[in-house]
Amino acid sequence: MSDKKLQIIPLGGLGEFGMNSMAIRYGDDIIVVDAGMMFPDDELLGVDIVTPDFAYLEQNKSKVRGLLLTHGHEDHIGGIPFLLGQVQPPIYGTAFTLALVERRLEEHKLLDKADLHPVKPGDKLVLGPFAIEFIHVTHSLVSCVALAITTPLGVIIHTGDFKVDPTPTDNVLFDLHTLAEYGKKGVLLLMSDSTNVDRPGYSESERAVRPRLADLYMRAPKRLVISCFSSSVHRLQQILDLAQEYGRKVAFFGRSMQSTTEIAHDMGLLTIPNGVLLRPQDVMQVAPNKLVAVVSGTQGEPMSALSRVAVNNHKHLSVGHGDIVALSARIIPGNEKAIYRMINHMSRRGADVVYGSMTPPIHVSGHGYAEELRLILNLVRPKYFVPVHGEYRQLSRHAALAEHLKHWGLEESFILESGDTLDIDRKGARKGEKIPVGRVCIDSGTLDEVVQDMVIRDRRHLSEDGFVIPILAIDKHTGKLEGRPEIVTRGFMSLEESVQILEDARAVVMKTLEGSSAEERGDWGVMQEKIRSDLKRFITKNTSRRPLIMPVILEI
Repeated sequence: MSDKKLQIIPLGGLGEFGMNSMAIRYGDDIIVVDAGMMFPDDELLGVDIVTPDFAYLEQNKSKVRGLLLTHGHEDHIGGIPFLLGQVQPPIYGTAFTLALVERRLEEHKLLDKADLHPVKPGDKLVLGPFAIEFIHVTHSLVSCVALAITTPLGVIIHTGDFKVDPTPTDNVLFDLHTLAEYGKKGVLLLMSDSTNVDRPGYSESERAVRPRLADLYMRAPKRLVISCFSSSVHRLQQILDLAQEYGRKVAFFGRSMQSTTEIAHDMGLLTIPNGVLLRPQDVMQVAPNKLVAVVSGTQGEPMSALSRVAVNNHKHLSVGHGDIVALSARIIPGNEKAIYRMINHMSRRGADVVYGSMTPPIHVSGHGYAEELRLILNLVRPKYFVPVHGEYRQLSRHAALAEHLKHWGLEESFILESGDTLDIDRKGARKGEKIPVGRVCIDSGTLDEVVQDMVIRDRRHLSEDGFVIPILAIDKHTGKLEGRPEIVTRGFMSLEESVQILEDARAVVMKTLEGSSAEERGDWGVMQEKIRSDLKRFITKNTSRRPLIMPVILEI
């Protein structure tokens, strides 16, 4: 046993969903597990994504030995481009995870800065005083791993995201055996996913979705449109296999969907049967009862492929009477309004929309339920336990779930939130000093528009460029404009300068409205985004200024 202490330092993902990132420090050596992001809530106007504040790692950049990735979901890898602007550690992950990272880095022109090292389950790696073993786990994504990190004070197990799927579609089982072996030898600390701790029992296997999908293939008289997360490679494989079985062609829609399927296919993780794949531009030439369209945009994002299909504004795909639209994804809390609005649009077009909970299910979770979390606790039997990945209510319930282990060697569970620390030495474990953490708001997804304080950002924005508020009155029943749009500005241009610009801006707004369908005009979320986008382009081009544009749509 050493006199040095082991520190567990959550930078994000504890007490919140998303932004998962955990630093582990021993003396002058630090390793980091994941660097994720999350999408902003409605209060963060003008923000595209939110990442953890990596200031702690930047202050200790000479001590960071590596970044270890558990899997490729955005809440675990989405912050990497922004971390690399401050620290450039070697990055370790499975080949598929790193391929998704490369795609993100290429968007930010940072690929040449990244030191990427592919690993496989079962591989072992030494970084300073840390010896890491990668352990295969099942999840809603392929190529996911847990980490067994051997330190001078004992073994740390970090599960990453997981479910214990007894019948995964790729037949690669969760490596419970290796976890149990570590449990027999003794585990100092377990950090385990808490996402679904409040769901009793066991989660359903990914294979449970197949009967519902098969039923849709059989009873869809015309087109079958399926929307799922682009990262759900197991789900996509079942969709392709059923298409071959029922004699349908498959076309993928949405940039993320096409990109992920290409990566998975190139790496042999997605098998596309011969003659099944169809180009998006060819779908309307295929008999409707011979088509399956797989579309991204399950959460009703205003400009996603599915939202555009819903309002009949997609250049290659439309839905109508006799078509079945299946949302094979969960409704993420906070997105209900946008999703139900999208469903209403498709229902008006005559499509049969299938969503929500049902038996057999149309979607299963990628996170284990309470009994699966209990199974991991029983196999590992740690000395100390820190629940991770969830809001405080999930963390506290997960800690309560572990109470029975106090008869089997568990000394204490610690509920940490981002910024808390846990210190472990030969005397035991205790909460340490807090470190400054926070969230960094990213505007437009570019590295030169990182904003840490929204109040300062808005004040600067308003003081430099002012604001422009287009006000429109639209009849919510007919989608028609009532009168000409009004445009109110403050701090933008002088009255003399702005007369012609504002007149031209009204024309831009009118053109946007005229170019939109009645259905789009009845959807204020879509119209606000279209008006903001067109007006921003016009004003920037003609004035080289970037005022805050906030369309106001009055429904009459």
